Amino acid sequence: MAVTTAEVPARDTPAAGPPGPRRRRSANRWTRRDKLVLGLMIGVPTAISVLLVWLPALASVGLSFTRWDGIGLDTISWVGLRNYREIFTIYPPFFPALWHNVLWLAFFLLIPTPIGLLLATLLDKEIRGTRIYQSAIFLPVVLSLAIVGFIWQLIYSTDQGLVNAVITRFGADPVDWLGNPDINLWAVLLAASWRHVGYMMILYLAGLKGVDPTIKEAAAIDGATAWQTFRYVVFPALRPVNIVVLVITVIESLRAFDLVFVINGGRNGLELLSVLVTQNIIGEASRIGYGSAIASIMLVISTVFIGIYTVNVFREERR
Repeated sequence: MAVTTAEVPARDTPAAGPPGPRRRRSANRWTRRDKLVLGLMIGVPTAISVLLVWLPALASVGLSFTRWDGIGLDTISWVGLRNYREIFTIYPPFFPALWHNVLWLAFFLLIPTPIGLLLATLLDKEIRGTRIYQSAIFLPVVLSLAIVGFIWQLIYSTDQGLVNAVITRFGADPVDWLGNPDINLWAVLLAASWRHVGYMMILYLAGLKGVDPTIKEAAAIDGATAWQTFRYVVFPALRPVNIVVLVITVIESLRAFDLVFVINGGRNGLELLSVLVTQNIIGEASRIGYGSAIASIMLVISTVFIGIYTVNVFREERR
């Protein structure tokens, strides 16, 4: 007897469709190995950052309210805000050093940063030999500021320096570029800018690569000149990069130390806040509280600009 398809019992197979909640949970379940790897990847860098950055920073803030010569923990005495009051009232080197840091920041913002933007704009046009130019301009960034200091000491040398060799050719007298307190800060700023230009160039070049080329093409079709396209289209698109540049420049200006310390120990017109911290902590008369108070002031200034950058990042993410 023939069996029709209607008499064949239906199979108990699940209907096709999206997986149920139980199957989805099992597919996304973390194994013990995944949790271990994730814990190591997050935990190890966090522990290193806490041990080497945050704990010393908090310890420095705590020590800024004490008076301590660095010999024996039993000699630490609590003085409250006395260190800060003395720094702002009766500590002569503080305000000249603060002014020098402000000049350092202003010089970096007005000279090497626009030059770096100009070089990035030119190299973004993919001219012939772009890679060679990028490498040559970025090379000083690879060098430490201590090495940069040694190089520019040779360039500024009174007897055999390149600069004095050039100006004496025109009949001028050799200049003590690094020994004269009236001009040595500007000479050092020029040396520091040699390195800072390459740093800014790379940051702006990365930002220019992220600008949509169709926007520039649309501006050109509308009749905008190259300068108008840059001013009204490209530069506003670089706003996130400009904030990063500002934060980095502020931090670089505050942490400037190696260059002036190599040249003359940060004295005779080259006083900076970072040098005062070193002189008070490891100098002849060790005053850990004073040095920590100056370092805490630098930390507060840096935190303000880092906070501005963080707020801007979160605001961009919400958009």
